[in-house]
Amino acid sequence: MTALALGAGVLLVAVGLAAGRSRRPLRTALSAALTGMGALGAVNLLAPVTGVSLALNWATSFMAVVLGAPGVITLLLLDLLLGL
Repeated sequence: MTALALGAGVLLVAVGLAAGRSRRPLRTALSAALTGMGALGAVNLLAPVTGVSLALNWATSFMAVVLGAPGVITLLLLDLLLGL
């Protein structure tokens, strides 16, 4: 459990540093979070059509909010490759 918390902390710091380099860091972080949650919602809304869905729990929500759409794509790839 502590390894997960450490990994989450490292991701938060990395995203914070990347957003801090832009001209509008708050807008950048919020747009990435909204994009990620929108992508997660779109995947789950289209699940009956595509047959691919992601569980909505703290881990997938964290990945979607912190990493944005690339985080959701990574989760989809992990789901398809590993069958998690």
